[in-house]
Amino acid sequence: MSFVLKAAVGEPAQRASNPAVVDTVAGVIADIRANGDDAVRTYSDRFDRWSPDSFRLDEDQIREIVKSVPTTVLEDLQFAQRQIRDFAQAQRDTITDLEVETLPGVFLGHRNVPIDAAAAYVPGGRYPLTASAHMTVLTAKVAGVERVAATTPPNDGLPPQISITAMHLAGADEIFVLGGVQAIAALALGTETIDPVSILTGPGNAYVAEAKRQLFGEVGIDLFAGPTETLIVADAYADPFTIAVDLLSQAEHGPDSPCVLITTSEAVGNEVIKHIDALLPGLETNAIAGPAWRDHGQIHVVETVSEAYELADKFASEHVQILTQNPREALDSMSNYGALFLGEGTCVPYGDKVIGTNHVLPTLGAARYTGGLWVGKFLKTLTFQEVRDPAASARIGEIAARLSRLERFEGHARSGDLRAAKFGGAELPWGEIPVAANLK
Repeated sequence: MSFVLKAAVGEPAQRASNPAVVDTVAGVIADIRANGDDAVRTYSDRFDRWSPDSFRLDEDQIREIVKSVPTTVLEDLQFAQRQIRDFAQAQRDTITDLEVETLPGVFLGHRNVPIDAAAAYVPGGRYPLTASAHMTVLTAKVAGVERVAATTPPNDGLPPQISITAMHLAGADEIFVLGGVQAIAALALGTETIDPVSILTGPGNAYVAEAKRQLFGEVGIDLFAGPTETLIVADAYADPFTIAVDLLSQAEHGPDSPCVLITTSEAVGNEVIKHIDALLPGLETNAIAGPAWRDHGQIHVVETVSEAYELADKFASEHVQILTQNPREALDSMSNYGALFLGEGTCVPYGDKVIGTNHVLPTLGAARYTGGLWVGKFLKTLTFQEVRDPAASARIGEIAARLSRLERFEGHARSGDLRAAKFGGAELPWGEIPVAANLK
């Protein structure tokens, strides 16, 4: 028998944005669209109390910031970036151009062409998410993006050293100290001093997410983002203490972050609750993780691991951790998740920070139809076609003309008629091919 051992009591995050956020963001975007740098400076001063001579750091400023970072920090950032770069490169190597001859003399293909310019938003605010620089900047550069503009909010009136160092090491071509809607709008639309990009990437707060949503279409975006989500599938052999620690590791992202356990053991579920109750008071981020667990924590008890996988797929969570005797079964049993973390030796913070996979992942059920950010997101797959054999062109022209007339597209049909006549000697009932055209 399946039942809920702990239910969520808070309202789940909504896919639709808060109307007040929508209106505020729309106003900022409209102002920046009309007034460029002046509006960007106004909002940066209003929201972040930050109005330097230039929002873009020059090479000397970047060099001094990087020099101020401790050696151990530099080494750790470089280690993490090697893992992420190597995995992104391995992904890129699987993406190949294609050309095939589908009929004699008919060649179809595609090329994978990098986007010309990308923005990488690295959040500040509650936490400086340094790893977002790796995930966005590095991945874009491995894809071959020529210009990557990275931006991050100021921290207490100063450029955040660690985030800027991570951006620089990752290969950012431009680094801005600018946050919020004003950063997103400036990079999407362009101003007198900031060139526009073609895609916006990186996580952010509700205002940043809404700005990306409103600007989608004028530019591309990576994902529509919601609160961080984590889900653990555990059997009776899983360690309740490990489960408790790992659930809280993601609860501290925000007070609205869902933390879900699906287990085949009621005893494991009860032990997890006890451990979380004991761990929370000593957790420095208790003020955030506590409400997340209280309001959005869930424990579901099911009879079998198969049922656990089935229920987990319905959640379509951003992060799914498998703590069972045979964790790799999940690869064949599940299909709706942002990223899988298999076995006790793996945990979500590895993916968040260092292991090599990308941490920009789908939330709010979007894992039902998309994966996360990866090197392919920065590539455009562009098709081409060439008919070298005149007889093939004539044959395809006849068929294309008939199909076009079924849809009442006479202009389309005549393009096909022309090839059928020119290369196959067919009649051209609606006209006559000029002699000069036949000689070409």
